[in-house]
Amino acid sequence: MNPLVARRVGLVISVVTSVFLLVDAAIHVARVAPVRSAMAGLGFDHDAAVIIGVLELACLALYLLPRTAVLGLVLFTAYLGGAVCANFRVDKPLWSTLLFPVYVAVALWVGLWLRDEQLRAVLPVRRGMLSTKRQMTSSSPSAELSESVA
Repeated sequence: MNPLVARRVGLVISVVTSVFLLVDAAIHVARVAPVRSAMAGLGFDHDAAVIIGVLELACLALYLLPRTAVLGLVLFTAYLGGAVCANFRVDKPLWSTLLFPVYVAVALWVGLWLRDEQLRAVLPVRRGMLSTKRQMTSSSPSAELSESVA
């Protein structure tokens, strides 16, 4: 993939996901009625929403700064893992509610992976594993010996 295209697509994914998370953090800090009822439904005190919103804002700030983006991503992954656990504890629906934080985490990872060349170097996508195995087995000494004998 063209690095410029990858960077632009990653930037779009990161911006869309970040705007969603910014709004989510803002409504937690503002303690709007739907957040208070959701917090009660999860078994949390409604005052915990402010702490959760501030944590989300801190992770988002780290994620958006290029020098700390990977740290922000790792912290956001942990934060979203806690959201999965909180939803799992109260037996929320799997595909719509329980896994939604996983979808957000995947979007964060893909966005940063596409826009950060160093992250792509550390976590490469490997292609052609089967063809590589075939090449390795066909270029083994025994395969070469059998080809030379024939």
